[in-house]
Amino acid sequence: MESPPPEPSSSSPVLLNIGGKRYATTVETLTQREPSSMLAAMFSGRHTLPRHPDTGMVFVDRDGKHFRHVLNWLRDGAVPAMSESEYQQLLREAEYYQLLGLADCINDRLGWRNEESLSEAELTRKDVIKCIQAPRVRFRGVNLSGLDLSKLDLSEVDFSYACIKNANFSSAYLRKAKFRRTEATCSSFQSANLHECELIGANLEGSVLDKANLQSANLQDACLKQCCFIETDLRSAHLQGADLMGANLSGANLEGANLKGAKLAGTNFECANLQRAYLREVDLRETHLTGAKLGGANLLGAIR
Repeated sequence: MESPPPEPSSSSPVLLNIGGKRYATTVETLTQREPSSMLAAMFSGRHTLPRHPDTGMVFVDRDGKHFRHVLNWLRDGAVPAMSESEYQQLLREAEYYQLLGLADCINDRLGWRNEESLSEAELTRKDVIKCIQAPRVRFRGVNLSGLDLSKLDLSEVDFSYACIKNANFSSAYLRKAKFRRTEATCSSFQSANLHECELIGANLEGSVLDKANLQSANLQDACLKQCCFIETDLRSAHLQGADLMGANLSGANLEGANLKGAKLAGTNFECANLQRAYLREVDLRETHLTGAKLGGANLLGAIR
């Protein structure tokens, strides 16, 4: 029986390949200053990390250019003078690695005051990042209106009954997140991963979901008026009873989607893929179907 590998000591060298750039540091550097960070968790000894068989390097698919600033922060708490755009890029890396101290420092440099500019929200982006480090995250009934939560990993988070009006979830990872009866008008989910999300009864009127992944998502009875779903993946989505009046689904993929009882007046399906979609007894008279693919769709009793 093989014995488990020895836990790394604090002075153990670590070789990193960050987006093609190579770095050398120690376990102590990666774990001491911000012990609640992703990096500290990775090199705590609790996880077996895949390493290159020849070099022993650990590969991380992130921006290698800015990682030197991450290391300098972890070593001595230093943040260099940078342009605003560079600070914003570094802030993305700090948030990805869950380095909250570094994120605070950058925000101070930029003079941002999330609490003041987003006075309606009960929490800030920083608060959300802290919360998502814990298992079974819930924001049920919380007001997160106006927050920028783009590019965060919010998979399986429960936003049911929350108010997230005008929030930015662009490119966020929201697989299996719950938005039951959530108030989310005029929010952005552009390019977000909402695979298998629950949005039953949610109000997303006027929201942007272009190029989002909503495959197998449940949007039953949701208000989707005037929403943009351009080139969105809605394969096998549940849209029974949803209000799609005036929504733009041009180029969207609705293969196998269920639209039973959906309200479709003024809905744009131009060049959309509706193959094998369930459109039985749906009123299609005021929809735009130019170039739409309807092969194998169930149109029994549909009004056209």
